[in-house]
Amino acid sequence: MIALLIFSAASFAQFSTVDVSFDERLLSDSDRQQLLPLKNEIKRFFQNTVWDEEYSDLEIPLRIQIIFDGTSSKGSEQLFLAQALLSNGTDQRYFDKSFQFIYNESGVLYYDAVLFDPLSSFLAFYANIILAGEADTYELRGGNRFYEIARAIALRGAASDYQRGWTKRIRIEYLLSSNHGLRKVRLATYYGIELFEYGKLESAAKQFQKMIDGLKEVNNQYPRERYTILFMDGHAERLTEILSILRLDSILNDLIELDSDNREIYERGLSVSSE
Repeated sequence: MIALLIFSAASFAQFSTVDVSFDERLLSDSDRQQLLPLKNEIKRFFQNTVWDEEYSDLEIPLRIQIIFDGTSSKGSEQLFLAQALLSNGTDQRYFDKSFQFIYNESGVLYYDAVLFDPLSSFLAFYANIILAGEADTYELRGGNRFYEIARAIALRGAASDYQRGWTKRIRIEYLLSSNHGLRKVRLATYYGIELFEYGKLESAAKQFQKMIDGLKEVNNQYPRERYTILFMDGHAERLTEILSILRLDSILNDLIELDSDNREIYERGLSVSSE
């Protein structure tokens, strides 16, 4: 039975590697001691939770850094105050400047879709945000249900006794789910790269044009939108390589205009394709 449970969890590996690091310099020695089991608990939480049965083999690498700002008291409870950076290592990165949680070293983190817990709900919120972004690369608006779950978690957090940061998280979810241009860019970019790798060059070119259309939509709706910028940062090099091979100078020129942060990368692609 134990082996079966382990296999079942492994077969729904939405998150493959989970790298957790702490910056505890502002904590006392006793607080650091209390947190010793937490890194492994967070890793287990992400890897053993079945977040979705359809997207069961995504194997997303996850990096989490928690920077502790100190502690405070709420009645008889000790609250840890912290910031967090969560990333998939390529095109999704979220920096949360302020969250609070209770942690007992003998406690176990688990995901409950209904009950709110300051720490597990915080982690589950970002798990669903990252899963939404990943699902959007498989089908248009594929991340809808993950965004809905993240929104529900954030609303419960804002109505709880541990409200710090949850109003901002509601805004983050809204910005991401309503940014239809970015969601189109995610799908078109991944699909275009996949088609190129399978040798379907004309179809790939059509997807890259859809990517440009999505970027134009973002620029019209949310100029200099940070999550779109981060996404493009993660793919600028590979896109330039492919577009220069395909000699799609018009798309490279569009990228220079629409993604100016990576202008030099795209210009190198233009010089290669003209040789």
